[in-house]
Amino acid sequence: MKDELDYSRGPEKTWVYGGLRPADGQAITMTASSRNSFFYQQFLQLLEDANPDGEIWIVTDNLSSHNSLSTRTWLEDHPRIHHAFIPVGVCWLNLQEGWWRIFRKAALAGQSFANRDDIEYATALATNQLNNHANPWVWGRPAPPTRQLRRRYTYTV
Repeated sequence: MKDELDYSRGPEKTWVYGGLRPADGQAITMTASSRNSFFYQQFLQLLEDANPDGEIWIVTDNLSSHNSLSTRTWLEDHPRIHHAFIPVGVCWLNLQEGWWRIFRKAALAGQSFANRDDIEYATALATNQLNNHANPWVWGRPAPPTRQLRRRYTYTV
């Protein structure tokens, strides 16, 4: 049976930004009071700081803060970060979506938060716990286990 998540954000909305590094399963989260370009750029800075080497590809949806003028200007000063926008209606192409489902169950399911600090604490705690048991993420189902052959008997007369 599938239960709906039951949590409350309290009197003020709090947004959770998250990024997943599929190669090792490590994630970074950040809470914010709004879902705008300013906080998105702060999150991108966290991602850049956590990944000091090489290029960074962000697979994201088409939210206006992801493609705003201020974000595009910010990205010009950070040439290692690249965006790959997924088409509308196919969020399953983003590996992050599977991680979000697990994260919401770990941090938010069945909870009722009194204030923003509680949500921030639950987010940090769940992220740390999930990162402690992280594994590489692969898109798709794992291959089924190989079936062992039954023993073959030879009868002699």
